[in-house]
Amino acid sequence: MSDANVVKLLQPGSFTDPLTEVLRNGARALLAQAVEAEVAEFLAKHVDLKTATGLSRVVRHGHLPAREVMTGIGPVGVRQPRVRDRGAAAGDGERICFTPAILPPYARRSRSLEVLIPILYLKGISTGDFEETLAALLGKDAPGLSASTIARLKEVWRDEHEHWRKRDLSAKRYVYVWADGIYLQARLEDAKQCILVIIGATPEGRKELLGFTDGARESAQDWRELLLDLQSRGLVVAPELAVADGALGFWKALGELWPTTREQRCWVHKTANVLNKLPKSQQPKAKRSLQEIWMAETSKDAEAAFDAFIAAYQLKYDKAAQCLAKDRQALLAFYDFPAEHWKHLRTSTRSRAPLPPCGTARSARRAACRIKRRSRWCSSSSMRLRKAGAGSMATTSCPSSFKVSGSPTGSRSPPTRRPLKPKPPPPEPSGHHQDSAIAPSAAPRR
Repeated sequence: MSDANVVKLLQPGSFTDPLTEVLRNGARALLAQAVEAEVAEFLAKHVDLKTATGLSRVVRHGHLPAREVMTGIGPVGVRQPRVRDRGAAAGDGERICFTPAILPPYARRSRSLEVLIPILYLKGISTGDFEETLAALLGKDAPGLSASTIARLKEVWRDEHEHWRKRDLSAKRYVYVWADGIYLQARLEDAKQCILVIIGATPEGRKELLGFTDGARESAQDWRELLLDLQSRGLVVAPELAVADGALGFWKALGELWPTTREQRCWVHKTANVLNKLPKSQQPKAKRSLQEIWMAETSKDAEAAFDAFIAAYQLKYDKAAQCLAKDRQALLAFYDFPAEHWKHLRTSTRSRAPLPPCGTARSARRAACRIKRRSRWCSSSSMRLRKAGAGSMATTSCPSSFKVSGSPTGSRSPPTRRPLKPKPPPPEPSGHHQDSAIAPSAAPRR
């Protein structure tokens, strides 16, 4: 290999970056202004306090020694102002103390950098490589990130995780749960190990991480231990619905510990399983047919699309049809729950997306708004027809009530699309107008 084929990579510290220096100098000036403004605001709150001799009680008292704070653009030097309470003795419980919020005491790294360090560790950066890695990101002057510092941080992380893992769940209730196994490549002794994760949704619509642990290929024993741990910490009320893929280990453990919880199979995983049993030439068409099932407006339409798929592929591709048909009930279970939750319940890949509240009060208000919009749509359509000169018309009836989405229902809410302005009908030769009727436009697919 000749020298012309070798490209020498630049090393951190071997060059200067004017843009980074400008940003760092600007950050240093802004940080100094921010800490001075914070002290000035604190002094203004206590300006009325006086000592026995009539002097101001809370005053400035110089600065602390200069220190460098590691940030995302490298180290930034700063001096924290000091505040003195002249009206209280040392150690007095009523002594006024200044606690800075922008620059906490003994802070050596910004919050964003504190979050970056554990992420790099989980991505596989070794303890001894942190100093070199962060030097490439933050500059050659990135101090305080040696192997011993990372080891101390690991102990803190373990303590925080242990406290979180033993938290009490007796006051918690979760309506839905999502379960999945996440396979990681970093820091696992066995390549077949994975992380078992369970996420729950409260009746208020907030999603929370319930628990996670390492397992061996998502076995039933590992899932059973995780569910038992949740029960031992007070989670005694079983969720209404559990969403997961086709891993049999979770479903077996769920049936043993939460037998009343309904099962919802993930449509994303099931679609991939069905398509794998079809030739590539048939996969695009089959994928569209599967989408017509879980994107149907009502459970009745979904059942019809399900039967159509089985009938179309049963004879020639029986394995694909059987793969879908065997989980029919578990695939369509989400239709028995509020329509606004369907996009979250039919797959486990949306487990981190925000969920609308599960309470009936909010759902009732939404249903009332839909009824109001529907009535307004009907009245506006009638007025347009009258203006068009229609002699008679077929009035579109508005439903008197809709099912509240807080209770299980098998149909979507009525459409709210604005109707198109109808054209006036052509006059008949006899001089009379034809009867006209405007049908509501098709409901948009969600």
